[in-house]
Amino acid sequence: MAPRTDALTREVVDLIATVVARYHEEYEEAAARHSLTGAQAKVLALLAGEPQPMRRIAQQLRCEPSNVTGIVDRLESRGLAERRPDPDDRRVKLAAATAEGTATAERLRESLNFAREPLAGLSAQERTVLRDLLRRMLGDDAAG
Repeated sequence: MAPRTDALTREVVDLIATVVARYHEEYEEAAARHSLTGAQAKVLALLAGEPQPMRRIAQQLRCEPSNVTGIVDRLESRGLAERRPDPDDRRVKLAAATAEGTATAERLRESLNFAREPLAGLSAQERTVLRDLLRRMLGDDAAG
């Protein structure tokens, strides 16, 4: 018999789903303003952090490496990304954001306003508690 879920847990799950849906909606809109798909914007954000092998990008996005290849191809054609040899293993190609790609990723991130105003209404202590609870839910309570 499956465990029963109490009303509070259901409400929390529903609220999380609403937050996720709103975030994705705003992310897609922000990406479109930069003439990017949501997937292209996500890959660009990862590459702006550090150059990465395509396989690792695919793992982070939970998709096939061939999908990442197509996304990086499109970013590369726009001058937002490039491929370069891995300095530690020249057999491996890394995808990396160009200077324009990094600037675009930063502009996109700055244009995401979702949750900024509601979070600003919370004290630093409340934001810290929220962060820590979310990390615990994700099994990442040692992070930070």
